[in-house]
Amino acid sequence: MKKKYIYLTILSCGLLLLSACAKNVRTPQTEDKSSIKVKKNSQKTKPDKLMQRVKKMSLNEKIGQLYFVHSSGNFEQERQAIKKYQLGGITLFGPDFQKRTHQQFLDQISQYQTVSKTGLLVATDQEGGTVSRLNSNKEISDRAYPSPREVYQHGGLTAVEKEYSDVAAILRKNGINMNFAPVADVAKNKSSFIYDRTVSQDYNETAKYVAASVKAIQNKKVAATLKHFPGYGDASDTHTGFAQINKSFTAYKNEDLLPFQAGIKAGADGIMVSHIVINSFDPKIPASLSPKIHNYLRKQMHYHGLIITDDLQMGAITQFAEKYHTNADVLALKAGNDVILGGNPQTGIPLIEQAVKKKQISKKQIDQSVYRILKLKEKLGILK
Repeated sequence: MKKKYIYLTILSCGLLLLSACAKNVRTPQTEDKSSIKVKKNSQKTKPDKLMQRVKKMSLNEKIGQLYFVHSSGNFEQERQAIKKYQLGGITLFGPDFQKRTHQQFLDQISQYQTVSKTGLLVATDQEGGTVSRLNSNKEISDRAYPSPREVYQHGGLTAVEKEYSDVAAILRKNGINMNFAPVADVAKNKSSFIYDRTVSQDYNETAKYVAASVKAIQNKKVAATLKHFPGYGDASDTHTGFAQINKSFTAYKNEDLLPFQAGIKAGADGIMVSHIVINSFDPKIPASLSPKIHNYLRKQMHYHGLIITDDLQMGAITQFAEKYHTNADVLALKAGNDVILGGNPQTGIPLIEQAVKKKQISKKQIDQSVYRILKLKEKLGILK
């Protein structure tokens, strides 16, 4: 009887000890959950300062950022416009370079930046060949700027990289921080409007050219802009009127979009959309004003940079707006553009404000576009 009592006592103590140990021992599963919980609590999301800044801006200020006006060469007029509307950017043309000493030109750009509260994107079309602004004035630049085709034929992609790198350095030195280049279009017909501005190679080789150009330009802290999405092809000149392309979607995807996809992969900061009506994408609306084309660029091609309209003062768009009694600046934003190139802020800003109030354009979309613009300014080192 005594032995049995001792045995039961020992067994009871053993069970109590095991129970106490069990309370202090965690299973691997419990341990994992606890560690995950600690990690979640320790990783606090940092507030996005740029988005906070966007949220503090007035609607009027935000819309001003979406405008890239065309400079007319009238310095004081453009300076006042930048100051009044707090424009996101300005595009320089031949008259801005002409009849000025080099120092006068630099002073002009400096004053533009002074009146901008966020820093100004200063852009120009420096493709080389027939579209070249820098050699408009020998005091600013006295070297020649060969066409993309000439550079490529002279030394292939190595020459292309060197030329675009050198050009970007000259642009940056002169206060220009955005180049509307390279041309990513492929034209097969030598008499086509766009042919002389292309590298004049097939789709695959043009894709390699575009990737090399983007990297060379952006390595010098100048934003590169692919144009003219989704591909100009052999279409007629949209500066003077309507142009359309009857090419299948499959053909576009397998051909014209290749250079743009290569540019996106290379990190292109901007993509300019053409005014051509691409029937297989959207048979009713020019590409620059087509939501379908912009959605494809964002969602299917996974592009996150700035989408820029081609010049809204071109004949294809002025005729379209007149025909449908509408405002192209408003349509450009409805389509999904971030930047209105060549629009009229004086008439456009009030109309865009109305469209936002009527919920035809969302505040979220405006905020996202302004955020992209400020993000690029920060990347280029010009954000104030």
